Amino acid sequence: MTLRKFALVCACLVTCGLQWSCTTITPPATLSSQTLDTRQAPQYKPGDLSEQYAQLAAAGGRVMRLQPEASAIRIYVFRGGRAVNLGHNHVLSVPEFEGFFYWAEQGAAAARFDLVFRLDQLVFDVPSHRAALGPAFAAVLSDAAIAATREHMLGPENMQAERYPLVRIRSLGITGETPKFAARIAIELHGQTREMQIPLNVTGLPQRINASGSLVLRQSDFGVQPYSVMGGMLAVQDDVVLEFNLTGE
Repeated sequence: MTLRKFALVCACLVTCGLQWSCTTITPPATLSSQTLDTRQAPQYKPGDLSEQYAQLAAAGGRVMRLQPEASAIRIYVFRGGRAVNLGHNHVLSVPEFEGFFYWAEQGAAAARFDLVFRLDQLVFDVPSHRAALGPAFAAVLSDAAIAATREHMLGPENMQAERYPLVRIRSLGITGETPKFAARIAIELHGQTREMQIPLNVTGLPQRINASGSLVLRQSDFGVQPYSVMGGMLAVQDDVVLEFNLTGE
């Protein structure tokens, strides 16, 4: 088969529904360290966080509820495989979440935060989000391509959102001083928990909070097999980037 025919075949496959395949041009690591924890993620129930943080507020310090409408959480997934140029990068957003930050009278050593969101509420490839990211995300995707991306990424062969709908990020320890902090966190995803260290930029304390940062999630660390087809010709890279800017008061 000539190179031209090979390219035409690949393009045809993409048009038929494979163009959702996304890959990661592996981003620079934002983690200072990563420790794997193979314990099963604890069962989380709606309302648990409200009750936990109400108890913290009663003990002193200040509890701030994170506000989805004033915050932004983005997840970046990157194209890959031998036919990488036929795929697209993707940006996922988290429109709804529950989150709290507790600032103790003792400062960072006794502070904590929690954030929970649902995979089945993720929004894929909002045009304005893609346009803001420059050439690597500039392609305009059809509604059919976006729907296929969502189906495959959250489906039974990948993230299994129906079986494991929740993602939870919780602090295990915080050090530093305003505006620079380091947080040891536990991430609960796909029925498993992993620990890592991340930097945080935090302003507004103690009356309100604006916290920003990013982290790298490796899908295979949580038992997720990154999607690929045709022997890896089109694929999703293992690492994805989660970036956040959270506001609460």
